[in-house]
Amino acid sequence: MSAAPLTVVFDLDGTLVESAPDLVEALNVVMAAEGCPPIPIAEVRGMMGAGARALVERGLAAAERTPAKERIGELYALFLEHYEAHIADKSHVFPGVDAALDRLDASGAKLAVCTNKLERFAVKLMGELGIANRFGAIVGGDTYGVAKPDAAPLLGAITQVGGDPARAVMIGDSGTDVAAAKAAGVPCVVLSFGYTSVPPRELGGDVVIDHFDELGGALARLGLA
Repeated sequence: MSAAPLTVVFDLDGTLVESAPDLVEALNVVMAAEGCPPIPIAEVRGMMGAGARALVERGLAAAERTPAKERIGELYALFLEHYEAHIADKSHVFPGVDAALDRLDASGAKLAVCTNKLERFAVKLMGELGIANRFGAIVGGDTYGVAKPDAAPLLGAITQVGGDPARAVMIGDSGTDVAAAKAAGVPCVVLSFGYTSVPPRELGGDVVIDHFDELGGALARLGLA
């Protein structure tokens, strides 16, 4: 009997897409509204991974600002407004993504995205970059009412494409992705070039790779290829 098709679930920001430039610009609109200096992109890359509201809160904390809850809500809305209007101005798919997706398609794998980005923003970004139709499901941080590191969004993405958690793998770049994978009982491949304040090889993933060209070998090492 042949094995069930593999389900490969990808994180979005810092995994499939280099989205930091547009996220940083939106964050710095918020910082300017609070009279704070802009935050360099290198610093912001380590703040990402937990969703837009957390990014706004972390940016403010870095500037030693603690606005009232109502003001944070206003700044979060400002962030979303600017980001939605400029979501793909400078963002782009990472090198090797298209070829890796082609190989997975050819192997019969089921493909999904599980991100902490709001679902509508994930769909819009992926649509503008021409990759939305490559995936059978796009699950955002609001799709199931909880976000990674909760297992529910990841398991939901697997279910949406008709996959089996016993034949699934998470591809991500942060501790949030690793924790979600562990909670769901699936292995996690970590990409070394994404968004994390912790060194990628210290995140606890099962395999770390430096380029999408290495993904096939990583899946083979996990016994999934």
